[in-house]
Amino acid sequence: MLVVPARVPATRRLAATLYGYAFLTDLVLLYPLYVLLFADTGLSVGQISSLFVVWSAAGILLEIPSGAWADALSRRLLLCLAPLLTAAGFALWVLLPSYPAFAVGFLLWGAGGALRSGALEALVFTELDRLGAADRYARLIGRTRTAEVLGAVGSGVLAGPVFAFGGYLAVGAASVLTCLLAAVVAARLPEHRAPVTAPAADRPVSTGAGPGEEAADDEPGWRESLRGGLAEVRADRAVRAAVLLVAAVAAIWGGLDEYTGLLARDTGVAEATVPLLLLLVWGGMTVGGLLAPLGERLSPRGYAGLLVVAAAAMAAGALLRHPAGFLLLALAFAAFQLATVLADVRLQARITGGARATVTSLAGMATDLTTVAFYGGYGLLAGALGNPAAFAVAVLPYLLVALWLRTGRG
Repeated sequence: MLVVPARVPATRRLAATLYGYAFLTDLVLLYPLYVLLFADTGLSVGQISSLFVVWSAAGILLEIPSGAWADALSRRLLLCLAPLLTAAGFALWVLLPSYPAFAVGFLLWGAGGALRSGALEALVFTELDRLGAADRYARLIGRTRTAEVLGAVGSGVLAGPVFAFGGYLAVGAASVLTCLLAAVVAARLPEHRAPVTAPAADRPVSTGAGPGEEAADDEPGWRESLRGGLAEVRADRAVRAAVLLVAAVAAIWGGLDEYTGLLARDTGVAEATVPLLLLLVWGGMTVGGLLAPLGERLSPRGYAGLLVVAAAAMAAGALLRHPAGFLLLALAFAAFQLATVLADVRLQARITGGARATVTSLAGMATDLTTVAFYGGYGLLAGALGNPAAFAVAVLPYLLVALWLRTGRG
């Protein structure tokens, strides 16, 4: 009985800090306009797609090492550093708008995303588990995704007026400021966790060294964290399937999100109206995150049906080639957001070892690898068919994912 009064304030403090961090991380006024910045600088759709590949490649290279660092060092520290790297990238974009500056900016943004990926989910689940509240993870992480989307919604509301006032320079300055504020909030996140232990077969054998050296062997390092995470994915089929599901669900719709600005402009609306159409998409994503607790009740068949409905709505909304089609896109993004949160919940529930951030980062790396392939394919599709048809073709793989889930292998 004495645990409950301590648990409630602790979980509320964690939630409030987490939501603030998530909101500020995505309150980036460049979000609804950066694709237009690239196009106004003279870049083609193919060149823009190549920048997205650079973005993903940075995440791929750093995803697993950053997860191991988070397990071995400090997840909170990495969450503080992530927005600082992103801020540096945004500053480059608006101060030196050119393909090389955009590429370096995406490298920094990708590095920041890698530092955050895995560390955030692991910190939240570990803290909730410590408080005896692991059952609240789906609700908390779903609301966190919603806070991120609300940040993006705020950027959509503010981007137009700020752009009208000071152009891309003003929008970039505001984006840098919110990233700096996110770093400050991250410093207030709690962090309590047990040391990482590698599987018995991978642990170093004692050499009979003195007390000081023996203590050093017991101190977890990033290599031990990496071995522990890789061993769990390799040995546990359920964890491996959950890692693959995260990548299969998150990669394509996450990639398509980067092209919604171009799709909106293809409907014939003015550039100042583009952020307003994107608000519909972000509104759908907000609803999807809030539905996570209800979504946990879905059976595997229901989850597969959710993906089919999302893919159909995405294709239909894009092919309408009309602003009204963004209502269907909002439905699709709501369903995909819910599906992604549920895939993450399944992964966290199946991880049993101490290298939680490393395993989660493996899922992030798999997602990034899939996204890189998607960006390359989308650039070719959009160049040949246009953005609406490319959107419709891009979601076809979700039908295969749904079929895979129906077979009971997910």
